[in-house]
This record gives sequence, structure tokens and C-alpha cells, in this order.
Amino acid sequence: MRRLLKVMLVTVVMVVGAQGTALAASWDYTALGDSLGTGFGAFRGYVPRYETHIEADTGNTVNLNNLSRNGWTSEDLLSALRNDAGFRRAVRRAEVVTYDIGGNDLRDARERYKQGTCGGADNQDCLRTTVNEFESNWDAITAEILSLRSPRNTVIRTMDIYNPYVGRDVTADSWANDGGQNDFQAFKPYAEEANSHIAATSTTNGIRYAPVYRAFNGPSGAEDPSGKGYIFIDGLHPNDRGHAVIAGLFRDLGYAPLR
Repeated sequence: MRRLLKVMLVTVVMVVGAQGTALAASWDYTALGDSLGTGFGAFRGYVPRYETHIEADTGNTVNLNNLSRNGWTSEDLLSALRNDAGFRRAVRRAEVVTYDIGGNDLRDARERYKQGTCGGADNQDCLRTTVNEFESNWDAITAEILSLRSPRNTVIRTMDIYNPYVGRDVTADSWANDGGQNDFQAFKPYAEEANSHIAATSTTNGIRYAPVYRAFNGPSGAEDPSGKGYIFIDGLHPNDRGHAVIAGLFRDLGYAPLR
């Protein structure tokens, strides 16, 4: 009887230990993006902050592979996902994938508008072309990610694009022949068109996105994120407070389908 009880006790310990091991999982997290993903302008960017949130909320160990690159446009990210075996391998093996892109696309077009070299009678041709090209690249980026991982077994998350230029552009009028619009009024529809595309296509593909534009610029899109204390001294990138907001928005999306 004593021997039987000892065997039963050992069996119970082994089962409990096995269950504990199963619960303590390890997730690979691959982050894709531009200087927002690298955390430029902050001591700690949204990517490592989100990594910490995942570990705290799930109890799992997270192995981060941050492949974000400063200065990248949507064309750069698409090229890497199509042609770089290391990028493709990192996405393929990840349980968590995040991506942010597009801010540099819009920034380059805005600069051309302010310089008067955007083209067209309203000096907005390059803004229209940039948004169209961004949307095409965005769809292709999403398709590449979904060819490697499925939202049915992967935490795939993305974000829309905030506007850091509100405070500067509301007082600027770079182009006289646009019906009296200031630079903010000229730029805003293009930023919102890009964000509408991100929202619609993400929803269609079962990918949850963080509403960073609303958090930074408010429901009307007219709030200056610098006034909220979210922007680094360069007037462009989020500071630590801004990155904490972004990471919190990702956290709010939960961890479906894995949890």
C-alpha cells in the first residue's frame, strides 16, 4: 500500500509539472517597421514595451527579433519581405508579428508640397500619387505577411499613422492657389485616406490595428500630439511617453487567437 501511494504521488507530481511546463510557453516576436519600430527618439520604443506587456499579460517568455529600420518607406519593407530570406524566416517562425510603415512615404510628399514641387494646379499631385502607391504597397505587405503566417494561429498587429505636423501646418500656407487652404488642411485628407485604407484592409484580413492616429491627433484629427507631450524634440518621432501610448494601444487589442 505504501509503495502504491508513493507511485501515485510521483505520478501526480509529474502530471502537474508537465502542465506547468505547457503553460510556460515561449513566443517568438518579429517586429517590422521604420524608425517608430526602432524606437528612435525614445529611451525605450513601443516594440520592447509591447514585448514586456505580452510577458506580463500571458506569463510567456518572448524572444524579440526587431527588424525595423530607420528611414524605411512602404516600398523598402515590401522589398525586404519579398526578397530577404532572413525577414521571411523571422516572420514564418513568429507567434507574434507587428508592423508599422507609411510615415516616411507621407513625409516625403508633404515636403515636396511645402517646397511647391508636388505638381498639378493645386500642387498636390505627389500627395495623390504617394497615397495610391502606399495603399498598393500596404496591400502587398499584408499579403506577404499572411503568406507566411495566419491570423488564425498568430498574433498579427499593426497601426495607423499619426500626424506630427499639426502645430506647424495650421499656421503655414505654402501654396497660394489652393483656395485659401493652410498646409494642415491640404495634408489632412491624404493622411486620413491612408489611415482609412489601413483600417479597412486590416479588418478585412482579420488583423487588429492600433488607432494611433486618434490617440495622437484626437477624433477630429486636428489635435497636436506635441501639445500632449507625445513627440520628441525633433518634432517628428514619439518620445517615451508617445511610445508608451502606442504600446498600450497594442496591448488593448489582446492576444487572440493565442490567448
